[in-house]
Amino acid sequence: MSLVTETNQQYYQGAQVFLSAAVLPTPVNVQTFTTTFNTDLVFGSYDPAETNYALNNFKLYTSSSGLPGTFLEYTSAYTIENNTITLSGLLVNTYVVVQLKSLSGGNYGDQDAFGQTVENNYGGYEYITLNDAIDNFMVGYVGDGKILQKASKSDVLFFAKRSLQEFSYDTLKSIHSQELTIPASLNIVLPQDYVNYVSVCYIDHLGVKRPIYPANNLTTSPYNNPVQDATGIPIQDNFGSNIEGTSITEERWKKANDVIINQGIFDNLDDYAYWANYYGFDNTIAYGQLYGIEPQYAQVNGWFNPNYREGKMSFSSNLVDKLIVLEYISDGLAYDGDSKVPKLAEDALYASIMYNIVSTRANQPEYIVQRFKKDRSAKLRNAKIRLSNIKLDEIVQVMRGKSKWIKH
Repeated sequence: MSLVTETNQQYYQGAQVFLSAAVLPTPVNVQTFTTTFNTDLVFGSYDPAETNYALNNFKLYTSSSGLPGTFLEYTSAYTIENNTITLSGLLVNTYVVVQLKSLSGGNYGDQDAFGQTVENNYGGYEYITLNDAIDNFMVGYVGDGKILQKASKSDVLFFAKRSLQEFSYDTLKSIHSQELTIPASLNIVLPQDYVNYVSVCYIDHLGVKRPIYPANNLTTSPYNNPVQDATGIPIQDNFGSNIEGTSITEERWKKANDVIINQGIFDNLDDYAYWANYYGFDNTIAYGQLYGIEPQYAQVNGWFNPNYREGKMSFSSNLVDKLIVLEYISDGLAYDGDSKVPKLAEDALYASIMYNIVSTRANQPEYIVQRFKKDRSAKLRNAKIRLSNIKLDEIVQVMRGKSKWIKH
């Protein structure tokens, strides 16, 4: 079970202080110090001249007095295994500090331990890792006298991952976000753990979100673009596969004048003629046929279009060089066993693992399967309610605007 194991100094500063022995060990001065951070130490090399030194998620400092400004980085040979540091050559009563990398650089060694290891640990008590959840399940649900007499850990791991995937789509807080700038190519690469988008917006000069809308009915990104001959037949290469060309649709979309699409003020008569023809006007400009603008196109923020052929997301030409925020869903398994499970959904995860294991076993009585199915549904519903994060004062604030008259 999860307990608070870090001191305030470890949690807020990402630092842990040790004091070497008052009497040097014999026959050699070899000492060990074991850290108790929630974050495991990542060790590449003790030598700053080595390339692997950059892999370290911490820095090691020593001082004879322990006073601020007296700590120097320790770069002599040392090893780390299972968060235990083994080093030699220390004087008696020497202060040893392990400083995890921090955005502020930490409080030791002239604040040069830059990184975000400490910040990644903030708020971590809200979650339990998938590995810990699996260990807890094996202890609480598997064994003699328990619901499951036998269950392999590999089966539990498989169903835990599947459950976490399903939870990520509609239950867990699995929405990730990236801040990106639209390049001249008008394309950005989809994130590595991308499953589906939630929203896309550009950030104006005040830092306010401006929603960007999908170009569902405006354009598309063809999945295949075969090169054709004069009769329209796709051309094959020497291996019998179709020769792929570039998408003309995407090229035209990148050059499109968005003013034409959103029915704004036209730059020239040709643009107006295009708009008039597209929306049903003839050359006589029959004003009686105008029923109003198309709401789905009447916005100036721009459009995006997922391009699954290239694994990218395309944007309209008016968004070039704009700062955007892409919010997307991940399945929660990008970091395998280190995946985080909210503690408010921990019981639902156990119920889901139990149901999946029981339901896939041969000759299992149906009433037992249905019992665990109902238990899983009930606990998943509770998890959704807990994670919905509904606050009464926020609802009241929204409802204050509902007294306004809305004219249609």
